[in-house]
Amino acid sequence: MATKSLVIRVEIDQAKHSHDCQANNRHRIKMGDSRLKVRNGRSWDHYCIACAVTIVQRDLGKLHHLERQLDL
Repeated sequence: MATKSLVIRVEIDQAKHSHDCQANNRHRIKMGDSRLKVRNGRSWDHYCIACAVTIVQRDLGKLHHLERQLDL
């Protein structure tokens, strides 16, 4: 039996063209910059590294909280 995961498909890749970060349109991702790529249904959302760090840290906190609740 396969074990389910709470983590959706994510990747780090390089932007093929310049575009705005989807979390903050003041953050510009330039061609060749690393970015966080997150699966959103049939498409992808792209985030600059600054926003990616915030997203990952926030979600790690949520997972640690959930883990503590399971240890009851």
